[in-house]
Amino acid sequence: MSTRPSIDITLDGVSRSIEEGTTGTMLLADADGVVAMRVDGEPWDLERIVPAGAAVEAITLDSEDGLNILRHSATHVMAQAVQELFPDVNLGIGPFITDGFYYDFGGIDAVTPELLKEIEKRMKRIVKEGQAFRRRDITEEQGRAELADQPYKLELITTKGQGAEATASVEVGAGGLTMYDNVRRDGEVAWTDLCRGPHLPSTRLIGQGFALTRSSAAYWKGDQNGDSLQRIYGTAWASKEDLKAHQERMAEAARRDHRKIGAELDLYSFPEEIGPGLVVFHPKGGMLRHQIEQYVIRRHEEAGFDFVHTPEISKGGLFHTSGHLPYYADTMFPPMLADEETDAEGTVTRAGQEYYLKAMNCPMHNLIFRSRGRSYRELPLRLFEMGHDYRYEKSGVVHGLTRMRGFTQDDSHTYCTREQAPAEIRTQIEFFISILTAFGLSDFYLELSTRDEDGAKKDKFIGSDEDWQAATRTLEEVCASTGLDLVPDPGGAAFYGPKVSVQVKDAIGRTWQMSTIQYDFNQPERFDLQYTAPDGTHQRPIMLHSAKLGSVERFIGVLTEHYAGAFPAWLAPIQVRLVPVAEAFDDYVSEVAARLRERGVRVETDLSDDRFGKKIRNASKERVPFILIAGGDDAEAGAVSFRFRDGSQTNGVPVSEAIEHIVRVIAERVNDPAGEKIER
Repeated sequence: MSTRPSIDITLDGVSRSIEEGTTGTMLLADADGVVAMRVDGEPWDLERIVPAGAAVEAITLDSEDGLNILRHSATHVMAQAVQELFPDVNLGIGPFITDGFYYDFGGIDAVTPELLKEIEKRMKRIVKEGQAFRRRDITEEQGRAELADQPYKLELITTKGQGAEATASVEVGAGGLTMYDNVRRDGEVAWTDLCRGPHLPSTRLIGQGFALTRSSAAYWKGDQNGDSLQRIYGTAWASKEDLKAHQERMAEAARRDHRKIGAELDLYSFPEEIGPGLVVFHPKGGMLRHQIEQYVIRRHEEAGFDFVHTPEISKGGLFHTSGHLPYYADTMFPPMLADEETDAEGTVTRAGQEYYLKAMNCPMHNLIFRSRGRSYRELPLRLFEMGHDYRYEKSGVVHGLTRMRGFTQDDSHTYCTREQAPAEIRTQIEFFISILTAFGLSDFYLELSTRDEDGAKKDKFIGSDEDWQAATRTLEEVCASTGLDLVPDPGGAAFYGPKVSVQVKDAIGRTWQMSTIQYDFNQPERFDLQYTAPDGTHQRPIMLHSAKLGSVERFIGVLTEHYAGAFPAWLAPIQVRLVPVAEAFDDYVSEVAARLRERGVRVETDLSDDRFGKKIRNASKERVPFILIAGGDDAEAGAVSFRFRDGSQTNGVPVSEAIEHIVRVIAERVNDPAGEKIER
């Protein structure tokens, strides 16, 4: 019988007593698939002793936390394999990331495909060996002694507690320092790394569900003035089957890449002569963009928004007033000087003003609100514009249409009373979803971004605790009333207030942030915005920032990938392609095309010298919604034959019936390809 005293804990919400000194491994020995535990909300290794009064939850391999621990453990195995090949390598950091992991290495000149294969081969051997991950608490002095030949690790120890970069938290974290040893079954330590953990009990649990994917250049701590490193990426999953499913998703995502499809369909391009992060829309892409903007503008008109327009450049003082400088200085284009005066010799006699390209529209909308006195009777006042904005994204992070330097926001700012804010936010969230649904998106949830309550990070947010708490509470209550799932995003708020974003899943299950609404109590104060209340006093309005598509360009990129370029007929740049079976029927298809144009349909006729089969293949490759074919029987009967995008065909449809069907599908904004077919 044990003589150790008992302690009280909570396991998965149920109170129980256990012996003092019980580890997670002992406590959860009978649970299936458990690889770690959560103690008072923090993930822990199973070998750690459970403290008295702790709230303990099991972490299984197939959970989000479990997968992150799996990926972090795979990172260590990869670094061990790399150091076997390059004993003098300098170890950087190795966090888990979405769907995978990476590790940074110094002292490797290049990572070839052959080297990746060799590293992966060694990883499989380490996994099969079943090395245990053992955690050790160390002092800073011990860490410096053990890592004397690892300059990056030494720097992490030295900068711990001095604002070390967030990415380094996988190494040092909060609290004391810890090392993790990879221990073979005979007790020999195979490899060691500075890390805060947690890890799997054994490398064997990594299994066969991992693969190395690519490498890239990186900089120590992301600083371009720092050392150049080699970053090796991998992916890891709970099973080999999950890995294969992920690889198939990645292959499908590559097939849907909007940059590739944009070139294939002649929609847009990114000329090097213009610069990174800037796009030109070709005629077909311009038409697609026009249709999207036209629809969104009309919906804003119907919803009672007032249209405004503001310049794309402004004095820097405006952005100091709004608070964006210095908070957003790194993402704004460098200032330029204007209004200088010089004498005949070219000497400056009057200094110029600093002007900035605008990165956001809200400061200028505030000036419109402030341009005259406002009454409570005007509220809510909703100002809207298709604002052209510019942000100085680093060239290494710009990505097609989804991360740009120049973009167009369907941006609105609503000024209302505090009492009006909840209803206005709820109305706008419903407005967002109705617009996104019209474009064929349907799988939504909400994300609530709040400020980081950590003392050191709190400084990047402005405003009183009371204002933040009131704004956050309002958004939480509105989100709960929508019935949509709500996911917290602590630390993700704008510097001036919390926000709600609508997250959307596309056709292959990827999540995109779309519409956002932000609760701002700071800018009305900074711009001294006022309205006259019913009692005659001057009150401060609440300001709600919102964008429905986010940016038009990014939305086009998302839609292109969602539909794999096969846009619904109402959006497609070319809605109908008429193809004569032979030259003899050129006049007939031209007449049908003319009738379609009269009804507002975007139509082309293929009267080229290509063979009939090639004309059909071309139309199919260009994802034209309706291919209308006409031959002798069709011309004689006053009919056409439909060929749809899935290759099916409906023959002998009278021209009038064909036109009415096409016009109806377009007018009803049918997004389901099955709804484009004609029933006969």
